Amino acid sequence: METQTGENMVTLSEGMERMEARLEAAAALFERAAALIEQQESERTGEVRKIVAAVETSREAELQKRLDAAEQTIAELRAQMEARAEAPKSERKTVPASTAQFLAKQGIALESVEAGTLDAALSGLSLEQRIAVKAQLLRAGVVS
Repeated sequence: METQTGENMVTLSEGMERMEARLEAAAALFERAAALIEQQESERTGEVRKIVAAVETSREAELQKRLDAAEQTIAELRAQMEARAEAPKSERKTVPASTAQFLAKQGIALESVEAGTLDAALSGLSLEQRIAVKAQLLRAGVVS
């Protein structure tokens, strides 16, 4: 019986050794597979980064062109505003006849309109009418 147990132990030991060798081979295969997967992933990531960089570069160029165009437009508009500011203003200031008549009835001369006097004169009008009269006076340049 001892010999049979000894044979079983030898057989079991040999089976364990074969199993260990197979497990080592499988572990080596797993390590190679993991290395290949990492390499492929890094290659894919690298390609994507290159594409993204190319897209960002073209986007930057487009944005730079738009910025240059906007700055040029701003410069042109400023030049136009300065030209208008420097242009001589006409000396004649006209107010609609109805506004002039209303102010004359209130005793206000158009040459010397003061804010307090104007507000007192317009107090009998509705809010919309007061706004309209003041807007006309502002457009005519009588009130500043």
